[in-house]
Amino acid sequence: MSYLETTAEFYTEAAKTPQVGLCCISTPPMQYPDLKIPKIMQQMNYGCGTTIHPTELRGEPTVLYIGVGGGLEALQFAYFCRRKRSVIAIDPVESMREAATRNLQLAAQENAWFDPEFVEILEGDAFSLPVPDASVDVVAQNCLFNIFEPKDLQRALKEVYRVLKPRGRLIMSDPIATRPIPPNLQADERLRAMCLSGAMTYDKYIHYLIEAGFGQIEVRARRPYRLLDTHSFDLDTALLLESLDSVSFKVPIPSDGACVFTGKTAIYNGIDSCLDDLAGHVLQRGNPLSVCDKTASKLAQNFPEQVIVTDSTWHYNGGGCC
Repeated sequence: MSYLETTAEFYTEAAKTPQVGLCCISTPPMQYPDLKIPKIMQQMNYGCGTTIHPTELRGEPTVLYIGVGGGLEALQFAYFCRRKRSVIAIDPVESMREAATRNLQLAAQENAWFDPEFVEILEGDAFSLPVPDASVDVVAQNCLFNIFEPKDLQRALKEVYRVLKPRGRLIMSDPIATRPIPPNLQADERLRAMCLSGAMTYDKYIHYLIEAGFGQIEVRARRPYRLLDTHSFDLDTALLLESLDSVSFKVPIPSDGACVFTGKTAIYNGIDSCLDDLAGHVLQRGNPLSVCDKTASKLAQNFPEQVIVTDSTWHYNGGGCC
């Protein structure tokens, strides 16, 4: 049995017998005015973070959600879109699609604004998305892509890139590892299905996004997720997993490399009123300017006595390039 078959079996069980914290460590879902989330949806919240970022949902976008789960985030996306088929949710597991459909019907009973036709649930998987090229504004996935082995992750990201409109956004939440996960744990298919052994390091995670063609990446949150301890896992020392929320934009990669925003700022500390780096950035004296990591590195290198570069906050919501 392949790891993908093991994953399908695992989530078939999760659909039939919901268990809080079955795989991912769930956090309480975001609360919005007039949005009531059925209890069963909360119990089936198998994500590691959130893909709901209101700033990315202006203008009633069309959202493609990969891995519908219990329907929680499909409902939250529909809260912002509110039109027929504004959210397209796909899942390869039949029982999960059925559970999400039931849960969304319950949500319609508790939310006067919600029409189940806002969400269309389709059979499909991340490697063959059932929508045309350049047809959606947002693609989202929560705690799914970390399960994939590298070659399958490449396939999934290329498929996402295909269906996104120009300047479209890939919103993701995945576990990452603070150091490479040992091969013996990576080979454990059930641990991989549980979002515990497939996580890659931050640098490798970002590398795959850039390799797929995304020219701008914004880290929205990075937080502790789960500790793989030496008592429960075959490890010499404990290994910390973190949850990473990110938004990747389908824009061309600049000639000098992709812009990755992790919350760094640059502050001019010279005698003039401002500093123009002649590369599109003007720093007013004393005022922090949000910059991507690439620009932060260049400013620190070119103006070591005049520019202070702050550390990554791992929280950026600027919405635009530096």
